[in-house]
Amino acid sequence: MELKRVVVTGLGALTPIGNSVEEYWKGLENGVSGAAPITYFDASDFKTRFACELKDFVVNDHLDRKEARKMDRFTQYAMVVSEEAIKDSGLDLEKEDTSRIGVIWGAGIGGLETFQNEMLNHAAGDGSPRFNPFFIPKMIADIAPGQISIKYGLRGPNFTTVSACASSANSIIDSLNYIRLGQADVLVTGGSEAAVAIAGIGGFNAMHALSTRNDDPKTASRPFDKDRDGFVLGEGAGALILEELEHAKARGAKIYAEVIGGGLSADAHHITAPHPEGLGAQSVMIKCLENAGIEAEEVDAINMHGTSTPLGDVAELKAVQAVFGDHAYKLNINSTKSMTGHLLGAAGAIEAIASIMSIVKGVVPPTINHFTDDDAIDPKLNLTFNKAQKRDVNVAMSNTFGFGGHNACILFKKYTD
Repeated sequence: MELKRVVVTGLGALTPIGNSVEEYWKGLENGVSGAAPITYFDASDFKTRFACELKDFVVNDHLDRKEARKMDRFTQYAMVVSEEAIKDSGLDLEKEDTSRIGVIWGAGIGGLETFQNEMLNHAAGDGSPRFNPFFIPKMIADIAPGQISIKYGLRGPNFTTVSACASSANSIIDSLNYIRLGQADVLVTGGSEAAVAIAGIGGFNAMHALSTRNDDPKTASRPFDKDRDGFVLGEGAGALILEELEHAKARGAKIYAEVIGGGLSADAHHITAPHPEGLGAQSVMIKCLENAGIEAEEVDAINMHGTSTPLGDVAELKAVQAVFGDHAYKLNINSTKSMTGHLLGAAGAIEAIASIMSIVKGVVPPTINHFTDDDAIDPKLNLTFNKAQKRDVNVAMSNTFGFGGHNACILFKKYTD
């Protein structure tokens, strides 16, 4: 059978540097840092006392107060971005066969804060089991796509992908394949995460994953810099409307870009550390290129996983050089995590949006906070340091890797009929 072509017709974003796609892109283009001291809880006793929280986000501006209370923050964020993306797509759901429209969502953890608070309340009590009846439905990671489908009456494929920090890249690739194979006409995809909580910061601190640059949070996320000391935890969500090309054309939809391929692999190496030579990262990029049916030389830009960890950044660049050879020097390579922090299960979604907008706008956002070159990194690579660069981007790649050794890679291309 011939695979169907898949395009992006709607976008939605809720990030530490902007609460809509327009605001998010403006923040990316201008190199804005989303890092600041934590406000959600008293972090004064924690090794890391800052994060990339959402700014000026009031959930009751978007959701009914009563309904919002039945949701963890990761689901609230999913509801907000899916609404923005569906509106942006111009889909008229009254006229569509909603059994052919589904939701495939990504979340690395799900309702972490809900679980944390229920346990704290239980521990503070007398041992009697007094649990909120919404505890389980608020916590489970699959509830976000469930809630989206209920709101809009979408009866197509509906599930959550969980692969830690690769979760929403996985959800986009699954969506691509379901539409390619004719299992759906439209899929609402992306991911959300809300781990800036006592358990999130405490847990990642315990494994020495987070930056502890408390004296200067804004510059703490510094991918590829010699003095990087761990990632900065972020939160938020991103949504994309993926649509079968003929379906999009028939309704006169605007098309942002085409999704031309996806790759998946595993490091099979360590629960949290990347393979030192980036073997899983090499494999996933090669698979993605093969899946898209293009040559490495056709890629213009790569949005790296680039978390600002001592091991990960070097291993990923080694992988890029192994896959792309001399063409690596012609690429614009960047890490938008330098601005947004690491959104875990939502990272793949907001970085896919950044890649798509690079194609649309002809601008590659910067990798901010570069101060000192790392001798382990080839200085001839263009890592788009500190300032956005204008470039005609025809093909953009987005890498996302997760604890457990999960690797996901997506390719987007400028749409031509």
